[in-house]
Amino acid sequence: MISPSSPSFWLLKSEPETWSWDDQKSQDTTSWDGVRNYQAAGNMKKMRLGDLAFFYHSGKERQIVGIVRIIQTYASDPTDPSGRFGMVGVRFEKELNESISLERIKSENCLQHIALVRQSRLSVMPIDEFSWNYLCALSKTRVP
Repeated sequence: MISPSSPSFWLLKSEPETWSWDDQKSQDTTSWDGVRNYQAAGNMKKMRLGDLAFFYHSGKERQIVGIVRIIQTYASDPTDPSGRFGMVGVRFEKELNESISLERIKSENCLQHIALVRQSRLSVMPIDEFSWNYLCALSKTRVP
């Protein structure tokens, strides 16, 4: 069941060699696990059913390539032997019409405040509604 309030927006980073956008599209749904940073885990704890997240290829590519939807809220991560970290469930939502490079994002004055620019190593971060809509427009992608 999707939350009746409007969704929040996020950005999830993945190394394409570990989990790529093509992997996400072919699997459709997956657990977003393996996050071992307390700030990123704190962001995941705030996610609600129905929230949307940009899927970002980190590493050499450094670009937003798609959108996923949160389908499972924060739960224990079985890949964490310490039991301190959790995961969320995500589902393929939409491929961007045009990917957006980090270089392009950094060139936009109105996006200088987002965590992707300010905290480049953070793997899970919130995106405010204005920035979400702006990035969707840059990618020429409509999201229902």
